[in-house]
Amino acid sequence: MGNITKRGGRELAAARAQAPEGGPSAALPTRLYEAIMREDRAALQALLRSHPVNQPMTLPADSASYRLLPNQQTQSVIPVHLAAEHRKAQSLLCLLEHGADPEVRDTRGLTTLHLLLLHWPITSATWTKPGNRIQRILTDIQNNAVLCLRILCAHGAQVNARVDNSNRHSPLHLAITCGTHPALSILAQNGAQVNATNGSSMTPLHMAADTLNKETMETLIACGANVNCAVSSTGNTALKLAVRTASSKAGRLLAAGVSCIRLLLVHGAKVNAQDHEGRTAIHEACFGGREAIINLLLEFEASVNILTRNGESPIYKYLQRSSNIRDTALLATLLYRSYPLRLTNRQRILPAGIMLPEFQLLRETLIKLSQKPLSLEDICKRNIRNLYGEKNKQRLKQLLPLKIWNSVYGYHDLTS
Repeated sequence: MGNITKRGGRELAAARAQAPEGGPSAALPTRLYEAIMREDRAALQALLRSHPVNQPMTLPADSASYRLLPNQQTQSVIPVHLAAEHRKAQSLLCLLEHGADPEVRDTRGLTTLHLLLLHWPITSATWTKPGNRIQRILTDIQNNAVLCLRILCAHGAQVNARVDNSNRHSPLHLAITCGTHPALSILAQNGAQVNATNGSSMTPLHMAADTLNKETMETLIACGANVNCAVSSTGNTALKLAVRTASSKAGRLLAAGVSCIRLLLVHGAKVNAQDHEGRTAIHEACFGGREAIINLLLEFEASVNILTRNGESPIYKYLQRSSNIRDTALLATLLYRSYPLRLTNRQRILPAGIMLPEFQLLRETLIKLSQKPLSLEDICKRNIRNLYGEKNKQRLKQLLPLKIWNSVYGYHDLTS
């Protein structure tokens, strides 16, 4: 409750006169709450003379203006938090102009900025200009949130303040978690550290890549996000996280993620970066078996000959799953680039997929192929392909005699 003094008696009477809904007998916190929700600056200014601006409002259980939880007798809320949660821009501005501290935290360790982001409206608006009434309402709601964010930034809100819990999310992390895309560029423009890590050592770009949020990824990269930053605990890069999600069952069913992966590669993501276990993006892609992703990584010079710490090659990961093995064309593509062909891991164990009875003939063929040394000519062909890669394939076609080019880029040497 506020510290009501004789000195503030006249101001309190004035506030009551400007807030008739509360009535003369209404408690000061209730009237303050109502003034914030109505964005009644005159009433709010008068009430703040009797209620310290950073003191929580304790609302009684019989208050018709505030919804309490079951069995809850009272609810305390800080005025500036209330204005931010409900996106009351004029009330928020008035409170800050009267000394409200945007960094005051609630019992969960959240600042005013954190609360604004957590209560950001998700409208999923796709129109460029609102046409009907509903679109205009949704646009106004979104614009109010943006205005509140700009007001907070202009009044000193710490855009890098972490949530005081194990997640240690920064405002940028929160914005991505809550789907608050319009806030990203505003936070970055006001000094938010785009490569900051949270409690899981993930940057905002890691989080966006892990959920295949292309629009967010584009914004973060435009704001200077490091596409090759690795999660310290795992060694995962944004590229590897995106490939892993896109290669999952959900990613395959939704045909999602290829554009996100290309975005990272175009902006310099290291295609052969290894995590702490030695896995690369092509290992993840081969295990998932999505042809579009594998071909995209190969286009950007992914190596199919890199081994994990356990001695597993990308083709080993591919042969782990029977559904992959049935795609013989994609298998041929991988065999075509694999030398030496490594079918086992460091424990000399073959992939689980080719151990199934239905693949006995293929298993025997691959084992023989892995044991058969290539000729010097075939080794030279492979070296040329690895050196020049897919990107220079057509350029070489212009420089080499057609017969030699066909020989270098033929499939017969490993798949016949």
